[in-house]
Formats: sequence, structure tokens, C-alpha cells
Amino acid sequence: MSQRPGSWSAVLTVVVAASLFGTLGTLSRTAYDTGLTPFSWVTWRAAVGAIALWLVIASRRGRGSMLAGLRGAPPRARAWLGLATLGAACLNLAMFVAFQRTAIALALLAFYTYPAMVAAASVALGHERLDRTRVLALALAIGGMVAVVAGGLQGGAGAHLDALGIGLALVAAGCQTTFVVASRGYASIRTEEAMGTILVGSALIALVVAVVADGPAALGRPLGDPGLLGLLLGVGLFTAALPSFLFLSGIRRLGPVRAGVLMLFEPVVGVALAAAVLHEGVAPLQVAGGVTILVAAILVQRRAAAPAGMALEAGLGDAPVVPAPGGP
Repeated sequence: MSQRPGSWSAVLTVVVAASLFGTLGTLSRTAYDTGLTPFSWVTWRAAVGAIALWLVIASRRGRGSMLAGLRGAPPRARAWLGLATLGAACLNLAMFVAFQRTAIALALLAFYTYPAMVAAASVALGHERLDRTRVLALALAIGGMVAVVAGGLQGGAGAHLDALGIGLALVAAGCQTTFVVASRGYASIRTEEAMGTILVGSALIALVVAVVADGPAALGRPLGDPGLLGLLLGVGLFTAALPSFLFLSGIRRLGPVRAGVLMLFEPVVGVALAAAVLHEGVAPLQVAGGVTILVAAILVQRRAAAPAGMALEAGLGDAPVVPAPGGP
């Protein structure tokens, strides 16, 4: 089967997004060591990312047309965007508390059940078909991810099991599934406007939670710590605004199942970074898992069919995504 134009660039887009998201474990550990709370972390990350993305939109299109796509979107599309925003906010709040309560490896293992959830939801809703190649690729990718995480638990270091932490990671997986599946519903809204709106909504929800749970003083802590503030500014730009935009672009270009398989690069990057920065060793099982995920990514890309109802989107400032001919 021939490849769609720009298909490999879309694969690279998702892999870059996964790699940037993969830095969050190590970066959040650094922020927590300074006394920052998970809720404050989520608030700052989403707020800085939202501001950065909207500044880019304003510089490219002018302030007068910044919200043109949102204003012209049908109510149904705005409703789907609202659902995606709620899902993204709950995902971040749940996941970063899970990281605090249980071993990061166990939290990742629970969270990365979401590609299978996405595949099941997409098939149930009639959005995509799972042929043998995609089923094999999904199984290989999930198996590889389990190997990566299980390798990190060898020796028992940090393998603290907390039922609430695992439960929150599973909740985060469900929220991520909602975010991915809902992305079809607001395909008429430009990627940058959609993601900018999602980040704003996530920041506002996290702000309320942080103020209630931690108090204003905890939220304002970075203002008195230049090093922490610099970290959060970088986090907002390079682990929120940029990868979130790339991830949504990848979903729209590849479809949710293929994008979900490729996002399994995130725990691979996270483990490698922890080994380099936090001096956490890499076991042979983890190397084997990473290779398995790479094989799955190549397999799903080589035999992938064009996802129904989605057209290519070249990038920031281009025309909105519209259903492709023959789509639902």
C-alpha cells in the first residue's frame, strides 16, 4: 500500500511530541525537590504553554483574527473542544499526583493502557478498522512498553505500590482516551486555536484546584525562586505548547490508533533520560522493550491505511482540517 503524502513527516511529528513529553518525569522530579506541588506544577506548565501558543498565533495572524476559527465553529465542535479541555485538565491533575504517590514506572504502566483504550473506542465508534497489522503493532508496542517499565522495577528500587496512585494513573489513561477520541469532533477548528484553548482551560481548572488545595502562597512560590521560574518557563514552552500542538497535529494526520502506538516512545525517552540524569540504570529488558516499540512503529507505518474522515494539515496558520471525501 502506498504511503500518504507527508505521512513520514507526521510520524516524526508524533515521535518528537512523545520525546518532549518523555522529559516530564525528570523535570517534575526536579521541581518537586524545590517544594513545588503537583497542582502548582500543572497550573504553571499549562499557563505558560497557553500564553506562548497564543502569542505565536497573534504574531502570525494578527490579534483581530486570533479567535476567528473558534467564533466560526459550529456549537457541536465547540462542545467537543470543551470535552477535550476537561479531559486534558483531569489527565494532568491525576497523572502528576499519581507520580507523587507511587513509583513512576508503575504509574506509567497504568497510564499507557490508553493506546489500547483508544483502539477499542475508535473501532466501537466506527472511526477506524483494526486489521491484523495494526493489532500486531499495538500488541508489540504495549508489550515493549511493559518491558521498558518492568525493567525499571528490577531490583525493587522505588517500586512503591499505592492503590490510589495506580487508580489515578488509570483515570489519566481514560482522560487521555477521551482527549484523543474527541479530537475528531472539533476537526474544523485550527490545530493551534484548539490546542491554545485546551491549554487555557487546563490552566484555569488547575489554578482553581491549586488555590483550594495548596493555597495562593504555594502557587506563587516560583516568583521568589528565579531558578524554578526559569525551569517552569522552559517546561511551558517545550513540554506543553510545542508537544501538545505536535501531538494534536499528529492525531489529525495519522488517526488516533497510529498516533497512540507512536506515543509509546514517551516512556522509552523517560527511562533513558532518568538513566542519564538521575543515574537510574537501564536493564537489558528495557533495551529489548525499546527495540520492540520501534519495530511496532515501523510496522504500523508501513502498512497503515489513511484514517477515515481526516485530511492532512500542514501546520500552524494553514486552513482548518475538514473531512476528507468519502468520510463520515
